[in-house]
Amino acid sequence: MTEVTVPFRAGQEGYASFRIPAVVVTRAGTLLAFCEGRSGSAADHGQIDIVLRRSTDGGRTWGPLQIAASNGDHLAGNPAPVVLDTGRILLVHIRAAALATEDAILRGQVEDADGRRVWVRHSDDDGVSWSAPKEITAQVKRPGWRWYATTPGHALQLTGGRVLVPANHTLPPTGGDTGTEAKYHSGHCLLSDDRGESWYLGYVDENTGGYINVNETTAAELPDGRVYFNTRNDSGSPGNRADAHSTDGGKTLVRPFRPQAGLTAPVCQASVLQLRDPDLLLYSGPADPAFRALMTLRASTDGGTTWRTAYTVDGLPAAYSDLVRVDTDTVGLLYETGDFSAYETLTFRRVPVHRLT
Repeated sequence: MTEVTVPFRAGQEGYASFRIPAVVVTRAGTLLAFCEGRSGSAADHGQIDIVLRRSTDGGRTWGPLQIAASNGDHLAGNPAPVVLDTGRILLVHIRAAALATEDAILRGQVEDADGRRVWVRHSDDDGVSWSAPKEITAQVKRPGWRWYATTPGHALQLTGGRVLVPANHTLPPTGGDTGTEAKYHSGHCLLSDDRGESWYLGYVDENTGGYINVNETTAAELPDGRVYFNTRNDSGSPGNRADAHSTDGGKTLVRPFRPQAGLTAPVCQASVLQLRDPDLLLYSGPADPAFRALMTLRASTDGGTTWRTAYTVDGLPAAYSDLVRVDTDTVGLLYETGDFSAYETLTFRRVPVHRLT
């Protein structure tokens, strides 16, 4: 039997909307559930804080709402948390001016200072308090890139210690294009080999041919050391998911992103998580081919080559999600859902591992 709680509900705690979930478990066993708290509306721009709730009982109850990152009256969003082997929690995120809409950024109508910039902060006390933010834009965003977003969802620390954050960007247009066309959506990842002190770009996947156009990306380290990347494909054909592998810790891809026809999904973010015992790669995301609905966990035993349905949550509206290993017996799913809209709540669901095998 699963257990369900609702750590975030639209219209409460002074926020019109909560979106973009990310969840991690600390070395002390505390669950940290992050998301964007959108003050004035559900829009992707405006005054937005990264908010956080902590749970010390595996997600059965949640502590008070905290602000993990803020940008004053402007935007702090796209939380990408990762728990390091030292116990430190890194929070990589985006900041931008409140009035910098996605459309204006894609069209090149926003000054760099007001556009999407990359920051990182950390916590050394189990997510109770956070350091001052440090900007890393110059290390990880190439000149000319317009839109920029980290994950959404959790980031990774690989077995050798490297920190990896999946990310996406758009290219400036050519010819008579405006920059809003799907073919300019592209992917990359951020890497750090000193636990977040300095950063550099890993792979960059750009394809303006309009076949696979990488957008929001999630990643997992497989038992053989490869990194598996799964992405939202914004070109829409063939299919809405694509994937790739890296054998050098995210520096390069074995092959560019290719269609993943085994995952029926609408155009939407998703999450992946590698379990080590049992050896199972999990994927969470809506399974309706056209609508953000039918949240489903799927499983792969061959590193993401093939997939099977492992657990269907329900048939309700559902959108973004993130996965976490709560304990030996439990996987946690933090996801956007509601009775009549996918954006009514961020719900946390405890799923027994034995239901997935």
